[in-house]
Amino acid sequence: MAEENKMDEYEQMNARIRERMDRIGRKIMVMSGKGGVGKTTVTVNLANELAEMGCRVGVLDTDLHGPNVAKMFGVEGASLDSKDGVSFLPVEVRPGLKVISLSFALEDPDAPVIWRGSMKMGAIRQFLADTEWGDLDYLIIDTPPGTGDEQLTVCQSIPELTGTIIVTTPQDVAILDARRSVNFSRRLGVAIIGVIENMSGLVCPHCHEEIPIFGKGGGRRMCADMHVPFLGEVPMEMDLRIAEDSGKDWMSEGASHPSREALMDIARAINEGTACSTSRDTSFLGTSSCKPSACASCTSNCPSRKKQQ
Repeated sequence: MAEENKMDEYEQMNARIRERMDRIGRKIMVMSGKGGVGKTTVTVNLANELAEMGCRVGVLDTDLHGPNVAKMFGVEGASLDSKDGVSFLPVEVRPGLKVISLSFALEDPDAPVIWRGSMKMGAIRQFLADTEWGDLDYLIIDTPPGTGDEQLTVCQSIPELTGTIIVTTPQDVAILDARRSVNFSRRLGVAIIGVIENMSGLVCPHCHEEIPIFGKGGGRRMCADMHVPFLGEVPMEMDLRIAEDSGKDWMSEGASHPSREALMDIARAINEGTACSTSRDTSFLGTSSCKPSACASCTSNCPSRKKQQ
């Protein structure tokens, strides 16, 4: 009887997840095989730029042991709220951009989260089932490094997951782990939207020349070897680091910066469908008709398009 009750609760949560996800156009998981490659940097800046384009964007932070999304969005210290004591109201960063993170529930920001896998899986599923996102064009899911409990929970809880974006840096050590992320996506049958090479050279703030601290081109070569889309290179910049530490929106800064322009190009390619698939069938890659605004009239069998009433 106890096992039957647990199964009923699991299926009820699945139903709530499906109901929430049906109101969201694209569900994208950002992942990396290795830590410290700037995965959260990519998540936050892509979300900001997509919102700047007029999209309705939600960000789910599933890096439970190191939830840094709130700080980069400048909403560190915000708390979770609820209308009914059951569901969560995401924190609104600005109009069109919402975020949910475990950091909003921590009283002490320095307290470690010491959880086993089952607790982490339960927390992620609860966020998916009980967060009141409303209607969104994008849900971007930031994950911790690796191919473990968190990534597996997202993929198994959202069967219609649009795809993964894999972040790496150019050096061989990071590329080795990024290849595992590619194969993780393939093994689970999830489309690979593309790979981003972050920290692709340092732009000197004095002479403005590019210094290949971690090398250059490793991500592009990996994509050619593994036959996956390459989304672009994002160089290192001191001003970008300063903006993130202070919680400022880097994408809305007025001056021209190589990293901002690279991220804008990547966000545009994703939103316009020129480097993105809304299906697990990667033959859709590169079709101009594949974009959120086309979902309503789309007749394909794509699992990520909004269900029609």
